[in-house]
Amino acid sequence: MVSPGILLVDKPTGLTSHDVVARTRRALGTRKVGHAGTLDPMATGLLVIGVEGGTRLLTYVVGADKTYEATIRLGQTTHTDDADGEILTRAADDAWSTVTPDRIAAGVTALTGVISQVPSSVSAIKVDGRRAYDRVRAGEEVVLAAREVTVSRFDVVSQRQGGGFLELDVVVDCSSGTYIRSLARDLGEDLGVGGHLTALRRSRVGDFDVADAVGVDDLGEATLMTPAQAAARVLAVLDVSAAEATDLRHGKRLTGQAPRLDGDRAAAVDPEGNLVGVVEKRGADLKSAMNMPEAAR
Repeated sequence: MVSPGILLVDKPTGLTSHDVVARTRRALGTRKVGHAGTLDPMATGLLVIGVEGGTRLLTYVVGADKTYEATIRLGQTTHTDDADGEILTRAADDAWSTVTPDRIAAGVTALTGVISQVPSSVSAIKVDGRRAYDRVRAGEEVVLAAREVTVSRFDVVSQRQGGGFLELDVVVDCSSGTYIRSLARDLGEDLGVGGHLTALRRSRVGDFDVADAVGVDDLGEATLMTPAQAAARVLAVLDVSAAEATDLRHGKRLTGQAPRLDGDRAAAVDPEGNLVGVVEKRGADLKSAMNMPEAAR
């Protein structure tokens, strides 16, 4: 029987997130596999994969902050805002006269903090039940609504000029739902020369790091984090007694125990180190918001 838990995978370029899930299913011999946050085929880096009962934890991973390393090409736009798209425009020679280090720094600053961002039309966001990228491929015009996201770090770490372009290597820390290719597009638009993404790598999701991930060729030999180990990466941990664990598994509240939590929810772990589930405050009580299956302890 396949052990439940969380698996960190370093996705290579050219594969979809679904491709990685399919490979994981074959390698581990189970259908119950999911992931927490899509990566485009062009992108590489960290996919957080849930296996068996570990899939129940993915909802608590999806909203975690993320870190990306990316390359932005200024001087050219594409219809997908990344290198996989059709080239739409190329900056004229005289457009570069105002693209100074100070202007670039100002443009980056304007895209840092809490910002309103319009996702790329070829994102995975659903529009009336269908993915935006499917509608674009079908020839439809898709304009998505702006959304508020937080970019807590947007650092330019190096740059190269040549061939009529200026490429910026950047590191971005951001909230869930932030589109890095939209940052590339918007920076290029602000500078008047256009821009798109040519490389993207996700290096961190919450407290999960790509340095701990396995490659897709090593899935069969990978060691999964236990549900309790993984939950401790994304939630506070509440140690519960054997009797309390039994009550929670049976759907009972822990009466008057809400003061034991600093926040609103925590991972409840029994004396044997097994994850009971996730508990939340309900007034003065604690109640299970999610219980792990018996076999997934």
